[in-house]
Amino acid sequence: MKHPLSNKNFIFQRETETGVRQWHFTHGQAIALLGVTAVVIGAFLFMSADFLSNYLYEKRLAEFKSNYSNIANNLGLLQKRLKQIDDQMAIIEEKDKAIRTYAGMPEIDQDIRKLGIGGRSLESNIFSDNLAPAVNKELSILEMDVGRLSREVNLELTSYKSIYEKVQEDIQRITKIPSIRPVDGGYLNSSYGYRIDPIDNVRRFHQGQDITIPIGTPIYAPADGVVKRAYYVGGFGNHVKINHGAGYSTVFAHLSKLKVKYGEEVKRGDIIGLTGNTGRSTAPHLHYEIHYYGTPQNPLDYFFTVSSK
Repeated sequence: MKHPLSNKNFIFQRETETGVRQWHFTHGQAIALLGVTAVVIGAFLFMSADFLSNYLYEKRLAEFKSNYSNIANNLGLLQKRLKQIDDQMAIIEEKDKAIRTYAGMPEIDQDIRKLGIGGRSLESNIFSDNLAPAVNKELSILEMDVGRLSREVNLELTSYKSIYEKVQEDIQRITKIPSIRPVDGGYLNSSYGYRIDPIDNVRRFHQGQDITIPIGTPIYAPADGVVKRAYYVGGFGNHVKINHGAGYSTVFAHLSKLKVKYGEEVKRGDIIGLTGNTGRSTAPHLHYEIHYYGTPQNPLDYFFTVSSK
């Protein structure tokens, strides 16, 4: 029995101004034509897809090469900059050593430096696995260099902080050391040590330094401090005692006039009184004592400057 469509024909008609044109196809011819058309279209689509794929691949590859080149150039610039910073850090380390020497502090031990700035291994992969191995390696090296420099900077900041604190401590200590002459000029006599007392001719220990100087000469505080005494007492006459802190105190005797009072804060160079001849004194002069934690010191060892001003 024949298929009901086997005897059917397909007619394609085209009408124009000049007439009508027809094409007659049997069932088999129509199927063949459709098959050929499908093959042609499929081949075209396949070739188009292949061409488009190759085009997109080449474009993507060109973009990747361009990006890789830019990354490589930027990495080169960053590494060059890090090298410059590394050289600057070396200079800072040398200056750190010098400043520590000036401040009387020990240098940072090299083992401590190495311990403080050690880095991780190159084998640690902190970046994307999708990156090219060469780029990943360069980024890892860069990351290690940045980390090392960061730790070096932190170490130096810590070092400079300790230096600053030490210098501040020294400055505070220095302001408390009696380091200038209490008067300008004058003649040094009856020095610190044993002597024959000019009044009773008995050999006694003289705890200070006498400076022969005219009455009314200004007396300067040799360091910052607080006035602990400022009044008349038998042997010293008008006298002043200043507590400077850090164990230091000073005494000024035989003054003609007091310029400070108990509890008053004074700075190095402030006028605290005028020289005179009061109390147990045979002539106008200043008797000057320095004590360190209650023990008398030789004032001549503390005359670090010629002038008080």
